[in-house]
Amino acid sequence: MAKEHLHKFNIDIKVSEADIDALGHVNNVVYVRWVQEVSTAHWEHVAPPQMQEKYLWVVLRHEIDFHKPAFQEDTITGYTWVGEHQGAKFERFVSLYRAGTQELLAAAKTTWCLIDAQSMRPKRIEKEMLDLL
Repeated sequence: MAKEHLHKFNIDIKVSEADIDALGHVNNVVYVRWVQEVSTAHWEHVAPPQMQEKYLWVVLRHEIDFHKPAFQEDTITGYTWVGEHQGAKFERFVSLYRAGTQELLAAAKTTWCLIDAQSMRPKRIEKEMLDLL
């Protein structure tokens, strides 16, 4: 595990048979799903229920670098942390490692936008929320 991830949120993901493509490894589209799963798990972990009901997140952009393939027998550890923010948008980083190793499989930078759940319009990210993330 890279040093910058020591105090970041993480979850484990088990590769399923449905994740495997014709080449015998995890399909690239699955990594996008994992990025979203790790990100969502972090939000659900840190945000109180009333905040989760009040706000939603939408993805504006995904950038993913693929480093090594994952296989059916693997467990993946996904780490996430947030970066810069501006208005209703912020950067979230996700690194996916083969669990128990230092093998980086994929790294993503995603731009998310905060949405008010009632109006469905972008909402400026306030300090209270930034402190949680």
